[in-house]
Amino acid sequence: MGKTLSEDLRVRVITAVEGGMSRHAAAARFGIAVATAVRWLRAWRETGATTAKPKGGDLRSQRIAAYRAVIFAAVAAQVDITLVELSDLLRREHGVSFAPSTIWRFFARHGVTFKKNRARQRTGQARHRRAARSVVRRAA
Repeated sequence: MGKTLSEDLRVRVITAVEGGMSRHAAAARFGIAVATAVRWLRAWRETGATTAKPKGGDLRSQRIAAYRAVIFAAVAAQVDITLVELSDLLRREHGVSFAPSTIWRFFARHGVTFKKNRARQRTGQARHRRAARSVVRRAA
């Protein structure tokens, strides 16, 4: 996606076209695409605004947000439910399909994290518990 062009350039293109220049000629003169000049003129005539529209942002999270209560209720009912199980539950009971990654991002947006059980941490590799004494260096 390209960068947003300046407000000054937009106003100059619109002024040139309103002054009698064609959109093609104005686009060539100011070094922009013809389609850009056409879009700017259309927006200016419809709304009177010359400012750029906001870029980026989340456009579809409201779809899964509609099932917020269902998701949190399922997690409360079964604490160790997986993302795939949540996806299956939403498809089966509500007829909507979400990828597990979408559910993961939903939890991330809401600040929900799932920490590992403390009892399971002892099954990790021994070398990650603490450094050997011979390797530990003391400050001089």
